[in-house]
Amino acid sequence: MIFAVLIPLLIACFIPFISKIKHKIHTGYFVFFVPFLIFLYFIQFIGEGFNPIRQTVNWIPSLGINFDFYLDGLSLLFVLLISGIGALVVLYSIFYLDNQERLGHFYVYLLMFMTAMLGVVLSDNIFVLYTFWELTSISSFLLIGYWHFKERSRYGALKSMIITIFGGLSMFGGFILLSVITGTTSIQEMITQTDVILASDYLPLILGFILLGAFTKSAQFPFHIWLPDAMEAPTPVSAYLHSATMVKAGIFLVARFSPIFSTYEWFFIIVSLVGIITLCWGSYMAVRQTDLKAILAFSTISQLGMIMAMLGFGTQAAVFAAVFHILNHATFKGSLFMVAGIIDHETGTRDIRKLGGLLTLMPMTATLALFGTFSMAGVPLPFLNGFYSKELFFGSTLGLEANALSQAIPYLAVLGSIFTFVYSMYFFFGVFTGPKQFKLLPKKPHEAPIGMLISPIVLVIGVVVIGLFPSLVNAPFLLHAAEAVNSAVEFEQISFWHGFKTPLFMSLAVVGIGTLLVLTRKKWNSVYTVLPGKLSFNKVYDKLLEKIDTYSANITNYYMNGSLKTYMSLILGTTLVVTFSFMLLTDGFTMKFDNLADITILELSVVLIMIIAAIATVFMNHNVAAILVLGVVGFGVAILFVIYRAPDIALTQLVVETISVALFLLCFYHLPKLKKSTDSARTKLVNATIAVGFGALMTVIGISAHSSNWFDSISEYFLETSYTLGGGDNVVNVILVDMRGLDTLFEIAVLGIAALAIIGLIKHKKKKGAE
Repeated sequence: MIFAVLIPLLIACFIPFISKIKHKIHTGYFVFFVPFLIFLYFIQFIGEGFNPIRQTVNWIPSLGINFDFYLDGLSLLFVLLISGIGALVVLYSIFYLDNQERLGHFYVYLLMFMTAMLGVVLSDNIFVLYTFWELTSISSFLLIGYWHFKERSRYGALKSMIITIFGGLSMFGGFILLSVITGTTSIQEMITQTDVILASDYLPLILGFILLGAFTKSAQFPFHIWLPDAMEAPTPVSAYLHSATMVKAGIFLVARFSPIFSTYEWFFIIVSLVGIITLCWGSYMAVRQTDLKAILAFSTISQLGMIMAMLGFGTQAAVFAAVFHILNHATFKGSLFMVAGIIDHETGTRDIRKLGGLLTLMPMTATLALFGTFSMAGVPLPFLNGFYSKELFFGSTLGLEANALSQAIPYLAVLGSIFTFVYSMYFFFGVFTGPKQFKLLPKKPHEAPIGMLISPIVLVIGVVVIGLFPSLVNAPFLLHAAEAVNSAVEFEQISFWHGFKTPLFMSLAVVGIGTLLVLTRKKWNSVYTVLPGKLSFNKVYDKLLEKIDTYSANITNYYMNGSLKTYMSLILGTTLVVTFSFMLLTDGFTMKFDNLADITILELSVVLIMIIAAIATVFMNHNVAAILVLGVVGFGVAILFVIYRAPDIALTQLVVETISVALFLLCFYHLPKLKKSTDSARTKLVNATIAVGFGALMTVIGISAHSSNWFDSISEYFLETSYTLGGGDNVVNVILVDMRGLDTLFEIAVLGIAALAIIGLIKHKKKKGAE
């Protein structure tokens, strides 16, 4: 499994080289086989006898962080959606994106995102899951902002990353608490300790943090505002990220942790309420939109709310319906995004006010849109898969325990579904029927090439096949996914006709009232001036960012005044206060003066000279004198190392001190001469307090470190293994070169980067002076 997860990322490394021949063959043809082969590999696991598979590859075993992959029915459903629709999206992009586009960048980002999503749904280790989770945010940021020369693309990319990463960090906090409580990083092992988690005092925090991550990623109310702005991405990105993959990551997270939280009352309240509100608000706002992708964006928000609500219900019927709708939504919504892209590609606009009458000129596209929109609307036809899962959704709202929320949910479900019907009909009939307005279109409309139609055709075939034979995917596929969420789910026969029962009457009410609203839409459309009117969560987001930027700038401008003295005072003062407070609160000060070596007159003399030199430095008025007197302190430290029989360290100190003094002399040669301080008495008092306090703090920390014995000394380990592991008798050298080899390497790298920066600044100054 790990190979299947990482192969897209490995192939992405070669895309920059492959993309150089894009003038001969489109890069997408090479990329297509990656998700397609992954899909073929995982499809073999579909079957009634499927059992979960676990695979572990060590990463950081000392911290319990390993690549623990777990394939069960739920992860298999998502893996097949990620790889299957991923392959169709790549095929679609071959004909949608011109060779003049930055194809190398596009497919690298896409493959990076594919790896991230596969890692999310297959990871059993919570910290590995979090790593992949944040990689989805980063890669989606790059994909949404692919057309970076557009201001709206940059805005949408940044907005999506800020909101989803905020949720991701919250989720990370919940994961840390879970690992502390259970003593494990495995989700499956946590499920076996459900009683321990539910009995924890931290349960509300854990639930809140994890749900924040899920709600932000799956665009739940009120975090839904990033999704419509993400539609600035190319249509293949929208079809992939916002119909089948990224936005369903939050759905997956809630489903994966449902076995732990489903019996907790607040889980039902929060998830169900947020989900049903998102369903109603998303569907209501979709009717207001004029951009085809904006309609589909709010449609996605409402459909995700519907799935989230069912997971919140937690009943057997609701969980099965949620899993079924995840599959159905991916088929009809993926095809509709591609249809929107075709219309934009062939007419030059997505503005529904300029479209109309395209049925005769684009019959294939219109047919695909017909199946997609009517399935999304839940029209009761036996060849539309959307009707089945919507009917199961209605049924699941009726079997909840009696309380105020559960009594209102069926009515809210019907309300949200009515507007779902309205925007579906609005989408189809607004584009393909009505008066022809071809003069308003930037391009003369015509049918799309067959290559661009193949992917939506495959998805629509999925809509029809599942609609005609719903039980075909039930026992061998959907049931396993539902059992991973609720082990009590049993085989449920999916059929079109259930008799004259309440769900059917709810569906008829949706169609009847929805049709009436469609026919009278222009008469009641003014309701949007009242609700939401001028209210907008986007305005709240923009205002919040504006305030953060303003206050951040004010704070930064306050202390970034160009004074090195101010910077050092702030750094040392903050370190003094924070460190002292923390050590005081944690009883970190330990003073023991036993087991100390005797102090001779020689050592006292050296220390006394160092103290006098350090104090004298403050009163020096000449650069060279100050540097030389300060050097006495450094050389005094070297003498102490010699006295205490540490010649290697003494030699290192001598070299460092000599180089430092030389560098100071070179630098101070170009600096103005020292002047007598003109600081006020108050400033001098503050500086003296910080200096004395920081010095005293370091002294106390040194004594406390010597007096404390919290851990076994590591010196014996170095003495025993310096020769066998490092191949050297000089323990200090072995530690620096071998034991701490990476530290030394990074230190050298930092120095190298600093040197390059200095060279760049010098060259920039010379170039500026020459100009």
